[in-house]
Amino acid sequence: MSEPTAEQTPEPEIPPIDETSSEKDLIETAPVKKSKKEKKKSGPVRALAETVVIIAVALAAAVLIRLFLVQAFYVPSGSMENTLLPSDRIVASKITTHFSGVQRGQVVVFKDPGGWLPAPGPAPSGFSGALHSLFTFIGLLPSDSGSDLVKRVIGVGGDHIVCCDKDGHIELNGKSLIEPYIKPGDTTDQVLFDVVVPKNNIFVMGDNRSNSRDSRYHLRVNDGGVPVSDVVGNVFVTVWPLSRFTFMSIPDTFSDIPSAP
Repeated sequence: MSEPTAEQTPEPEIPPIDETSSEKDLIETAPVKKSKKEKKKSGPVRALAETVVIIAVALAAAVLIRLFLVQAFYVPSGSMENTLLPSDRIVASKITTHFSGVQRGQVVVFKDPGGWLPAPGPAPSGFSGALHSLFTFIGLLPSDSGSDLVKRVIGVGGDHIVCCDKDGHIELNGKSLIEPYIKPGDTTDQVLFDVVVPKNNIFVMGDNRSNSRDSRYHLRVNDGGVPVSDVVGNVFVTVWPLSRFTFMSIPDTFSDIPSAP
């Protein structure tokens, strides 16, 4: 059998190069450059979107802080003079009250248990009223709803409180309570009483005793007790005016009070 000669050997077929499709692929994969007009347009839009997101996050954080951590309040009266003065701005801690409870000697903000305050006046109306309510809810303005009170805790559940001993002092669990925070020249014997604070309640009094409608004036209901569940938080700082910026702590006079009998 004769073998095929070089002239008879079939040459391998080489596929033709599709120059058209190659150029098309290069065009499709090449990066598309934005025009200067598109760049200028997307710049402000992106900046505006980022600003809106930042503001929304900040407002959400402020609301969460107000709801769960701290809240600012406005002092409307002189019942806590001279510890707190009218128009002072104070901040109450909610989280410490939640985890540590309410302690004797603390200054606390609490909701009206019922009948302690007159009916609040009409809320501001119109755009300014809505803006005020919004800023108060967010926490950018102190609360002045007219339904909150601020007083000092004198006794907690189970404490035996008597007014007064022979020297005119409150007697707490059998021990005379020396109170350096009372407004100078004031006394504490406007109302005489002898009560045991109900369980899960607190007995509160203002530091300006002669100008404070506190637990002493509500003895017929729950022996003057304020439910702990009504406590919003304990006041830990006065923030305004700056000249009165002060951190608050429990006075030493409460450190050696005996436990409730």
